[in-house]
Amino acid sequence: MTYYKALCLSLLLVVEGGTLAAQNQLQTQSDSSRVQRDSITWNQELEGVEIKAQRQLIKQEVDRIGYDVQADDESKTQTVLDMLRKVPMVTVDGQDNILVKGNSNFKIYKNGHYDPNLSKNAKEVLKAMPASMVRRIEVITDPGAREDAEGVDAILNIVMVDGSKLDGLTGVVSATYTSLNHPNLYTSLTGQMGKLLLSVDYGYGGMSSKETENSQDTERTFLETGNRLLAHSDGSNPGGIHYANLNASYDLDSLNLLSASFGGYFYKLNVQGDGWTKMSNAASQPLYSFSNHYWMPGYSHSSWNGRLDYEHRTRRKGERLTLSYMLALTRQHTDQENTYDDLVNVPFAYTNSLQTERERFTEHTLQADWLRPLGKGHQIEIGAKYIDRNNNSHNTQDFYGSMPTTENRFEHTTRVLAGYADYIYNAEKWSARAGLRYEYSYMRGSYPDGTNAAFSHRLNDWVPQASLKYQLTPSQSLKLNYTTSINRPGISYLNPAVSTSPNVVQQGNPLLVSSHSQSLSLIYMYIGQRLTLQLAPSYRFSNGGIAAIQTAQGDVRYLTYDNVQRYRRASFEQYVQWKPFDGTTLVINNNLRYEHYANPNLDYRNHGWSDNYYANLSQQLPWKLRLYLMVYGKIGHSPTSIYYMQHTYYGYYASLQRSFLKGDRLTVRIGANNPFNKHITSSAETVNGDYRDFQTSWNRGRSFSISLTWRFGSLKASVKKTEHSIENDDVVGGITKGQ
Repeated sequence: MTYYKALCLSLLLVVEGGTLAAQNQLQTQSDSSRVQRDSITWNQELEGVEIKAQRQLIKQEVDRIGYDVQADDESKTQTVLDMLRKVPMVTVDGQDNILVKGNSNFKIYKNGHYDPNLSKNAKEVLKAMPASMVRRIEVITDPGAREDAEGVDAILNIVMVDGSKLDGLTGVVSATYTSLNHPNLYTSLTGQMGKLLLSVDYGYGGMSSKETENSQDTERTFLETGNRLLAHSDGSNPGGIHYANLNASYDLDSLNLLSASFGGYFYKLNVQGDGWTKMSNAASQPLYSFSNHYWMPGYSHSSWNGRLDYEHRTRRKGERLTLSYMLALTRQHTDQENTYDDLVNVPFAYTNSLQTERERFTEHTLQADWLRPLGKGHQIEIGAKYIDRNNNSHNTQDFYGSMPTTENRFEHTTRVLAGYADYIYNAEKWSARAGLRYEYSYMRGSYPDGTNAAFSHRLNDWVPQASLKYQLTPSQSLKLNYTTSINRPGISYLNPAVSTSPNVVQQGNPLLVSSHSQSLSLIYMYIGQRLTLQLAPSYRFSNGGIAAIQTAQGDVRYLTYDNVQRYRRASFEQYVQWKPFDGTTLVINNNLRYEHYANPNLDYRNHGWSDNYYANLSQQLPWKLRLYLMVYGKIGHSPTSIYYMQHTYYGYYASLQRSFLKGDRLTVRIGANNPFNKHITSSAETVNGDYRDFQTSWNRGRSFSISLTWRFGSLKASVKKTEHSIENDDVVGGITKGQ
């Protein structure tokens, strides 16, 4: 504020000086020369005066942190994924993996409602979507009671561009190709006809055998027998993904808005690979060995969803009623065949196996929200939500040998009825939000083939949350948060079908129930002209969480799930955006954390320190060139479960881009990802359980890319959305959530 006051005062003094000079000259000049001299005086006095005002890029609210994409000059020539690298609490590595608050446990919303397409295919969609289509990106750090029980650490909300209504047509086409034979295409078209606005977008991402090459070595020692297993595998999973969305909105009148959308994605992969396994005793004498070849000729996954929203605004400013319905459908087909050769004293009696899986997910959701201002600075939001979620699976496994064929059919239904209320307060320096949510859940599992008796659970959950923010100065703020969330098991965790291979037997647990987690955080933020700083210590804890259970009988591993995990996490997140010079921007984002996993039933514990880091330098060069340099990785040894510990890794990326045509409508970028490392290596080890192992994995690292983005048309409007809609994010371990 002081900066703008000084600027206005300087401009006022210049104007007053010009006026006095003009008055002195008017006393001695004729009318004809008066205008000329007056014009000259004004030109001379105002010459060199330049007004520079930049909109604030980052804004902290009581429940979220927002990044104003349109206020960033680079948004005209970059992708949404590029913009994410500048957002506090978000990191993106060279493989385009996105972390929010240092975790992959987050959901992506589009215009305030859950978008399955974006959440499950963020890599492909966001790296192709031009940032010019996005108004702002929000990290909802502490969702209110309306969605607080939805089971994720944070929400990433992509708010699309909105503007004045102008009849016309606009669109964008973006294409990328890498040296690993990875094509990526995205196109979007938006048009308006009177009160009706329509937008449609389509994208395609291809994955080649070269790009998806992977190798893994495993060394495992079974504690009971002392036997040692050595295994190696090489594989790839080429394929392609198609995704599309259709959005429409219609202004019934100035107070009523109707919007609808339909979209989804489909992908099919050709997973295949080879490997070998050798088992020896404690004296290093060979026991058995075999080689194997696997492929999935029918691996496909599709997910589609449709949504209808009606929003009514009253004459009272800020009051609105929203009614929503959403239908979500997911289908997954898997056919995996294994062939075993070079058999030497093997402990199994088959040479081939064929496993088929058919999983279907259907979900209906109804929701009503009412937001009403109660007076200056006071608001209340109340609502109700009903979810009807149905999963069913059909699994078979055929063995070519002496073992019989196995078959399993399983159906699981979850019905959730929720009611919630939020109180929101905003004053000059203070902001607060407090809410409470109640959820009644009915879960039922059944076996259509009659192999087991049906079962059911009834659960009652109370979910409180609260946030308090104080504006210390115009540039500094402090925020305190408390949140609770719920995780419910999905079909992959619940399915009791047994999957058998020579060294592993795996099945789900149909008796799993939901689990709770709670978190406390304190966020300090400073926003200056050239420096933005955020410091955020936090603590998260849960009991009875859903976790994998690993045991061994002889030399065979057995995997299942149970509500046994005790989790504690203390973290300290830092974000710095520094602009030391015009045209230079440095962004540093890292999350230092200590994690502790425990299984009290087995007296297992796993804990460690780690730091996820990311740094990006953006430099404007002559001839409208812009250079980007980036490094990322993890330092330390971080536990990923009760059993596993992940080790250090790193990567780096560089790109150079230039824009052409009027308004920078055409942008060309060349990039290099890990140019000096052909492969990226990662390692992990098992530290608890009936065996110890060490795994080393190699994936393709080095790649070079070229991308082009072209914007056309002049329409400034975008399809309008109701400010609130449906989000269901509570499922873990199901085909409705990316694994």
